[in-house]
Amino acid sequence: MLTILGFTMIATFLVLIMLKKMSPIAALVLIPALFCVFVGKGAKLGDYVIDGVTSLAPTAAMLMFAIVYFGVMIDVGLFDPIVRGILKFCKADPLRIVVGTAVLAAIVSLDGDGSTTFMITVSAMYPLYKRLKMSLVVMTGVAAMANGVMNTLPWGGPTARAATALKLDASDIFVPMIPALAVGLLGVLALSYVLGRRERKRLGVLSLDEVLEPETETVLVGAGAGASGDGAAAVVKKAARTGGSGSGSGTGSGADADLPEADDDFQGLDPHRATLRPKLYWFNALLTVTLLTAMIMEWLPIPVLFLLGAALALTVNFPHMPDQKARLGAHAENVLNVSGMVFAAAVFTGVLQGTGMVDHMSKWLVSNIPDGMGPHMALVTGVLSIPLTYFMSNDGFYFGVLPVLAEAGQAHGVSSLEIARASLVGQPLHMSSPLVPAVYVLVGMAKVEFGDHTRFVVKWAALTSLVVLGAGILFGII
Repeated sequence: MLTILGFTMIATFLVLIMLKKMSPIAALVLIPALFCVFVGKGAKLGDYVIDGVTSLAPTAAMLMFAIVYFGVMIDVGLFDPIVRGILKFCKADPLRIVVGTAVLAAIVSLDGDGSTTFMITVSAMYPLYKRLKMSLVVMTGVAAMANGVMNTLPWGGPTARAATALKLDASDIFVPMIPALAVGLLGVLALSYVLGRRERKRLGVLSLDEVLEPETETVLVGAGAGASGDGAAAVVKKAARTGGSGSGSGTGSGADADLPEADDDFQGLDPHRATLRPKLYWFNALLTVTLLTAMIMEWLPIPVLFLLGAALALTVNFPHMPDQKARLGAHAENVLNVSGMVFAAAVFTGVLQGTGMVDHMSKWLVSNIPDGMGPHMALVTGVLSIPLTYFMSNDGFYFGVLPVLAEAGQAHGVSSLEIARASLVGQPLHMSSPLVPAVYVLVGMAKVEFGDHTRFVVKWAALTSLVVLGAGILFGII
């Protein structure tokens, strides 16, 4: 009964948010509360919620201060050179922009933290998508998939969990998987190319006068203008004088023809915003590198590092109290949305775990594996990791399900190392799970409905996971 109720609860949640019948926060709270009553454990709902909140409180704290820290770094101009480089490559071509999104997300993912990856990627790319009226779910989907592949880095979480659960060396798990993961990343880039061509075909050849949106002028302005609308108007006039796109064909074939260079007329962030601190650029760069190094080396808990980093960044860059309050106020909406979503997710995970639904679901799945599949337990693990890491947290999968799968594999002569490597396959889809706090940073900053993101990304992320699994089998890794 708990197995059926568990799957039904998850399915109900996904259907309601994808159909936009409930907001994610409401669904994360009310649906598990209702199912907790169905299970007959309504009296213990408070305990389950408190346990869930307690377990996710450090994550919520980390996200809150990480948003403030990276928000301040964006305000002061730390990432402007990266944005300019991406824009110079992308110009105003939708195909290049989508591919650039995947490349940027993959590079920034090297820090091992999904939240920071999404904050930097969205901050850099969102103005372009808005200005060119591109699909924002394409941006969130591509960023999530690229980060999902890179999330398998030893310091990213899943590999370390698999190594801990099965008492293995993380490098023995990860290093042999590099070729398969590289194929997965190439798959994301290929998919980005296809989605970019689709966007290019839908939008045609674009010029700035065709896509100018008045409300974006404080975000995207001409390089030689201030924060007013005059600079944007100058860009429009220049585009009009040069004949717009040049080709006039309306197709994607000449997308590069007469589009302005990014470092001249097409800026992603206002180069004259009052919050810039060019004299403190190297201090901020050193502070960020030190912070990321401390994260990787685990010198202090991550929430503590971001708390200290945010306090130091605010104090040095904005020594006056009114300026600090203004920066905190500017990022308060993102902080509230993300932290609220995390605590709502704590209700969902608390009920799933507290009622025993997760345990019954995983045992049911493992017990229904045919005996004939025993020698192929690595393949079975890879396939199961795709839905299981989506429907449950990484902790639940790697510490609850993986040891059972590894034990079943050993009984049929399949090594724990193969099982551990196969367990990484589901990460491209996992990063869009409603139980992953970082995904709320992604959709929140991109102003995308979580249901829209889910509908778009699930099929492509599952395909990416299967590509990684197929490459692992082909290379003899799994």
